Amino acid sequence: MRNKAKAGKPASTELYKESNWPDALQANLSESLEENCEVLKEAFRSCYDVVFREVIHERTEAILVYIEGIVQSQLLDNHLLRPLLIDLAAESQSKPTLDSLEKETITLSKISRTSKMREAVEGILSGNAVLLLDGFAEGFVLEVKGGIRRSVEEPTTEAVIRGPREGFNESIQTNTSLIRFKIKSPRLKTELFTIGAETQTSVVLTYMEGIANAKVVEEARKRLSKIDIDSVLESGYIEEMIEDQPFSPFPQLQYSERPDTVAGQLLEGRFAIFVDGTPFVLTGPVTFWQFLQASEDYYERFLISTFIRWLRFMFMFIALFLPALYVATTTFHQDMLPTSLILSIAAARETIPFPAVVEVLILEISFEALREAGIRLPKTLGQAVSIVGALVIGQAAVEAGIVSAPMVIIVALTGIASFTIPRFNMAIAIRMLRFPLLILAAVYGLFGIIIGTLLIALHLVQLKSFGVPYMSGIAPLREKELKDILTRAPWWRMIFRPRSFIGRNWKRGKRPNY
Repeated sequence: MRNKAKAGKPASTELYKESNWPDALQANLSESLEENCEVLKEAFRSCYDVVFREVIHERTEAILVYIEGIVQSQLLDNHLLRPLLIDLAAESQSKPTLDSLEKETITLSKISRTSKMREAVEGILSGNAVLLLDGFAEGFVLEVKGGIRRSVEEPTTEAVIRGPREGFNESIQTNTSLIRFKIKSPRLKTELFTIGAETQTSVVLTYMEGIANAKVVEEARKRLSKIDIDSVLESGYIEEMIEDQPFSPFPQLQYSERPDTVAGQLLEGRFAIFVDGTPFVLTGPVTFWQFLQASEDYYERFLISTFIRWLRFMFMFIALFLPALYVATTTFHQDMLPTSLILSIAAARETIPFPAVVEVLILEISFEALREAGIRLPKTLGQAVSIVGALVIGQAAVEAGIVSAPMVIIVALTGIASFTIPRFNMAIAIRMLRFPLLILAAVYGLFGIIIGTLLIALHLVQLKSFGVPYMSGIAPLREKELKDILTRAPWWRMIFRPRSFIGRNWKRGKRPNY
């Protein structure tokens, strides 16, 4: 089954043309209400949650179809059923027309007409209600989407000390409106796609017209249009389908739960992809440096933010290289360490039966297992597991002579360093690359680490995200962008947007004169 979304147009039309759905669902609506009702009842056979509400009075018959639980029933009661059953009956005795119903009777703010059975079915499945009248080969699709959704809460994955507390939730309408609250500009464009043959998931491509690079937006639109999948349950599905190099360990799209983060990136010329049913919004194109920046960097004083950014750089290198350097120096290059230190390490390892690389692997794998268990278990149990794990790894394993105390310090410091990387998907990539570097260090010493580093660097400089070099700013070098890469310059010095992403409007503003 193929499902190709068209730019600015729901993909469902294409879906039904190429699907194996019954011909009756691909036909036009009939003027006979009874025939239309039979087709819909057959389509929703064995669906207890689909409601068929008959509306009958002296001059016309109608049927209202919707799925209970995903519509706002109060809207239907007040703005459709009440006018139809009471107000209409009190007025003239002539038979109502579609025009009179649309303009005079139905008081919902958003309604549309359809003459296609498939569009009626799609409307019902999307959370709307469909009103069909006897004697008309057209019906109304009533926008009454609702149901129970989580309210706007503080995001749990991107905590800040200073900054907005609102976060995205699972409603795509709520999420796009949160961006509208922050960017009150007609340049903010939102294009709707429907992706997923079975889930019919709403996906919205958002960008700032005139600021975002038109070629990048067109490329994103093209890739979304070509997605062929049966279901989209989270934005991770979309991310894997549209990224440039799926076999790279480095993320090529960023996700965020924070409206301020997404709005800031839109204003820098990136695009955002909202997926219904998930609070994680994708943004792109991305660069490597972006994953080492937190939204709070732009709210604190620039000197403090710059200092913290340098700390992150340092801890990223520690997270990537420290275990490998420890193994290489203690195994091949002992002369590089001070005598007192190497004697202390040798004394601590005297009773350990394993080589240093096996020690590191035991501790690293145990640490990763504890981290995973702490995340997956309920909060109350996860905390207990972390405490027990720390005792077992930190104390019992040393006393049992399985690992040495210096190695516990190395692995603990490495673990803490990996937690300082603000973006979870980049932290995972760094943690994963630590293991091949460890093996190279155990086999070739420092020479192996240099080989591994060169391979990672070569991969990074040839990596692209929607045509933008992954290391943009450093490779290729753009001096004006360094002020927001190596440092966080004050806002009054960041006059221009990053040239890597924008189309024409690249000036932000200037500092006012006092």
